[in-house]
Amino acid sequence: MAAADPPAQAGDGFAVRTEGLGKRYGAQDAVHDLDLVVPAGAVYGFLGPNGSGKTTTIRMLLGLISPTTGRHELLGHPMPDGLLAALPRVGSLVEGPAFHPHLSGRANLTRLDAADQHADPATRHTRIGEALERVGLTAAAGKRFRAYSLGMKQRLAIAAALLAPRDLLVLDEPTNGLDPQGTREIRHLVGALAQEGVTVLISSHLLSEVEQVCTHVGVMRAGTLVAQDSIEGLRARQRAELVLTTPDPDRARVVLQRAGVRELAASADGLTGTPGEQPAERIVEALVADGVRVRGIELRTPKLEELYVQLTGEGFDVRG
Repeated sequence: MAAADPPAQAGDGFAVRTEGLGKRYGAQDAVHDLDLVVPAGAVYGFLGPNGSGKTTTIRMLLGLISPTTGRHELLGHPMPDGLLAALPRVGSLVEGPAFHPHLSGRANLTRLDAADQHADPATRHTRIGEALERVGLTAAAGKRFRAYSLGMKQRLAIAAALLAPRDLLVLDEPTNGLDPQGTREIRHLVGALAQEGVTVLISSHLLSEVEQVCTHVGVMRAGTLVAQDSIEGLRARQRAELVLTTPDPDRARVVLQRAGVRELAASADGLTGTPGEQPAERIVEALVADGVRVRGIELRTPKLEELYVQLTGEGFDVRG
């Protein structure tokens, strides 16, 4: 595989940055006062229910529509003035793939590459072959696009985004229509791109996928960004829960209080509470030393799904 160009330097360490970005249609705010920060090299999960403003935001970032308010930068270039400098280093899949149905997958990529004034014709054949291989479409490269499944169409669109070296990849629901194996392949592809230094912004409704691949998360609700942080930073906002299974709850309560466990409550087979500074193994030692019979102890780490529900008050599709 040919060596890719080194990643360009994003402004102040951010691949994407917005300040007060907004889009209004008549009296309706589709996106309001958005301060989005995507660190260079991050895999950023852009989450939210349908209609929350994710795709509108992506379209503004890529210059497909003009914002009503605010400003933004891509790879350190102020937009829209820096459009021509930034976009050649940005690959995208927005609102599903669109190709010529009568052409093969390879022929569609050839036409796209030929239309790119920044693409080198001398390396076209090699680059198209590599892009098809990365998304698992080499065997189907000669098949007409109209015969592709939805998952294959998604993969071809990602291949199109990878025809040239990219510093930023923007993917709107990239696993839509993929079977579990295809979803795993896209997840591994995103991980490989991140290791190469590519920043990836993924708009998704599949929390299970975001938790496995993303380093940072932004959560949208009704056009507003309600949370933004690293995955670990968001989880740290929630308190962990200590779950103790024991036939001696009264004696255990005294030991746990002494160990700094707060908000103790009785459960069907023991106690639950909010742990303090003491590690779980020290708590177990104290319980056993005091004669408490410990059948099980667990420190439950909050899941992203639980935080999402807290932030938006809505359920979420977590099927992977």
